[in-house]
Amino acid sequence: MPTQVNPATGEEGDTFPALNDDQIEVKLAKSVETFRQWRNTDYQTRTDLLIKIADQFAAQRTTLAAIVTKEMGKPVKQALTEMDKCEKAFRFYAENGPAMLAPTEQKLVSGRSVSHWLPYGPVLAVMPWNYPFWQVVRFMAPTIMAGNVGLLKHASSTPGCAAALEQIVLDAGGPEGLFQNLHISSSKVAGIIADDRIVAVTITGSEFAGQKVAEAAGFNLKKVVLELGGSDPFIVMPSADIEKAATTAVTARLQNAGQSCVCGKRMIVHEDVYDAFMEIFAEGVKTIKIGDPTDEITEMGPLSSEGARDEIAEQLEQAVQQGATKLYGGEIPDKPGAWMTPAILTDIPDDAPIAREEFFGPVAMVFKVKDLDEAIEVANNIPFGLGSSAWTNDESEKERFIRDIEAGMTAINQMLASDPYAPFGGIKRSGHGRELGSHGLHEFMNLKNVMLPE
Repeated sequence: MPTQVNPATGEEGDTFPALNDDQIEVKLAKSVETFRQWRNTDYQTRTDLLIKIADQFAAQRTTLAAIVTKEMGKPVKQALTEMDKCEKAFRFYAENGPAMLAPTEQKLVSGRSVSHWLPYGPVLAVMPWNYPFWQVVRFMAPTIMAGNVGLLKHASSTPGCAAALEQIVLDAGGPEGLFQNLHISSSKVAGIIADDRIVAVTITGSEFAGQKVAEAAGFNLKKVVLELGGSDPFIVMPSADIEKAATTAVTARLQNAGQSCVCGKRMIVHEDVYDAFMEIFAEGVKTIKIGDPTDEITEMGPLSSEGARDEIAEQLEQAVQQGATKLYGGEIPDKPGAWMTPAILTDIPDDAPIAREEFFGPVAMVFKVKDLDEAIEVANNIPFGLGSSAWTNDESEKERFIRDIEAGMTAINQMLASDPYAPFGGIKRSGHGRELGSHGLHEFMNLKNVMLPE
């Protein structure tokens, strides 16, 4: 039974009753019923609804942001930005979706082939708490445009966000069953994936959660998209604008209290500019405004829960035991809530296990390298391959980073961030498949090839 817990105060809020098996069955049956109707709607009907949903995000912006801040501690200014991004995604697919779904024709030796993008069916989404609206919208908007229907198993710590997402679709005039929220425990997920009415599943979450979902999907021969962990490199070379790189690195590492899969988690800095970078970066980490997440001047709030905070603190202690130097931070104040000061680790031994782990919280690992080759070697010396950021004004170095960094995404001279217009996803143990852009729209569709005579 999901219950709201305010991570800034530790106080409990509303409780949301968990669905029993009979109630889950009703939801699944409704999803199939609605899909049979929605799959036959024209593009204008779908885009009209997407625009109305975008309008709901604009109209309810402040209210929705407050739910995020209450449930997972995100500073309200960042929560408001999340709502704006959600609105942007719905408008993007409303404006561009029909063209992305247009049939394509290929002339053959004898006759021609026409490829059609057709709806797939009810898709299950298993989503996390760190961007409780945006992560779901990345799935929801293309699902509606594709002619599919969605079911959401959200994180147990953000039940209010989950309920609000379903209500937004209804408020916009969407049919009942188009997008349904499932207040269920994780133990129910495998059974739902196994149900023949579910055609595919997508998950954003931890590596462990991804393994469990992929295992269930694979056993049942269901399409799956995995957007999992990351330990993204943030590489700074001598030709870069060091002040801009270091200032941006503070935001890249500490946005959302460091609880983002594409945070710049490992700062890899050339030895020629290491001292200059660290002077600015360390000062930025030390002076970031930590406080009440409902205050608009706050830059960093609490972590999502005391349990999550304690895991980061333990991981930080392990890093020190393995030989890393804690340059600053990692303090836990004596007050209620999931508070912690951001930390910086340096001098991390090459063979330390911690060097290849993900800190899903406000801890920056900083590595000094002697040249381009070592920078790429350190960047790739992890099991993950989600995103990366490289700072250089040397064209040959840019080409090497684009070619050789093992990641699904690379940002040049800027902080990596998801955008509705661009594909999002990773390789290696960061998962597979793509969200957003045309690729995200096509992931859960049937590309039907139709063979025709001349």
